[in-house]
Amino acid sequence: MARKRELTKDEKIDKEVKRLKEIYKEIDQRKTKTLDGLIQECAFMRITLEELRKNINETGVIDEMPQGDYTILRESPYVKTYHTMIQRYTTANEKLLGLLPKETKVTTTNDDFDDFVEGREDV
Repeated sequence: MARKRELTKDEKIDKEVKRLKEIYKEIDQRKTKTLDGLIQECAFMRITLEELRKNINETGVIDEMPQGDYTILRESPYVKTYHTMIQRYTTANEKLLGLLPKETKVTTTNDDFDDFVEGREDV
């Protein structure tokens, strides 16, 4: 059975860009310059976060750093980078979500029928 080729980082980013552009295709043309930059950055950060998560799962959250005759336990550099990037990714996604058109709520008018039915004693 043929094994599926793993995508390169750039291919994964391009795939994520296409996915995001499909979601935001109905956006006002005046916002597209901002949108394109945010989409590129969000796609890059999402793929990079996946790689960092994979590295953290493989190496753990604690790193041993040799110091002459002894070693120091410290937070893994992958974890530090992940924490910083996830915050920026969240902020960028909030900006993207802010560009989506606001959903309008459908309000139903009260024609007093429900009040009438609930107020009846024979029901």
